[in-house]
Amino acid sequence: MWIFDRAQALRAMGLACVLVVFGPSAHPMAAALQPSETIEAAGPFAEPFGLLTAAVADGELSEKWRGVEREFDGEALAIALCNEDRARCASPAALQFLDIVETGKARDGRARLGEINRALNLAVRPGSDLALYGAIDVWRTPLALLATGAGDCEDYAIAKFVALRLAGVASKDLRIVILRDTLRHEDHAVAAARLDGRWLMLDNRRMAMVEDINLQNYRPLFVIDHGGIRQYFDQPLMAGDQRPVVDAALTKLASRAN
Repeated sequence: MWIFDRAQALRAMGLACVLVVFGPSAHPMAAALQPSETIEAAGPFAEPFGLLTAAVADGELSEKWRGVEREFDGEALAIALCNEDRARCASPAALQFLDIVETGKARDGRARLGEINRALNLAVRPGSDLALYGAIDVWRTPLALLATGAGDCEDYAIAKFVALRLAGVASKDLRIVILRDTLRHEDHAVAAARLDGRWLMLDNRRMAMVEDINLQNYRPLFVIDHGGIRQYFDQPLMAGDQRPVVDAALTKLASRAN
């Protein structure tokens, strides 16, 4: 558990924070999809958009997520040290992030989610990876993002994911969702938080949070959480105990992995 008000074992606390926020990395899998082991259908609201998901094999997305996990190792320690003695904190970004977390933590429910969503939207200006780093699709951790002051959608989503977890939202109720914007014909990333059984999207493009069922012109592709990365199927879950037929989706996904 992340505890801000204790000074004991700062290094251990910093490293433990990584496990609390991200959890264990996704276990490496064979290249081919294993349907019997990876299908998840716990209920219509188990994942945002109520779709079936399956764990994916190692790939570029998994590598980027593991890179974020590794980089946050050092950031967790910096956050812990700065929280212990803010007057001596050498990281303005850590202080800024702590302020955002603490302000959100002081609120409850939807107000907590909205506060952190707005705070990070206002703290960071949109910027493309190509313009900022001369590369495409660079994923940044929260302190790196705040230190730069600019980032793109996945950087916002990662920062919100971490901030919400440290503000007290349970890991089971947090996701990062990779979406396809069907109007702009480009991929987009948002943080997602479950409140009272409903998934709210925390998007850097808007201050208002939108429930997944009301999000138009987007198709979910991948969902990320403390357990790793999963890919969406296109068929929604059915109400009650009835489960959809997924053979066609499995065949399609397995062919992509080969």
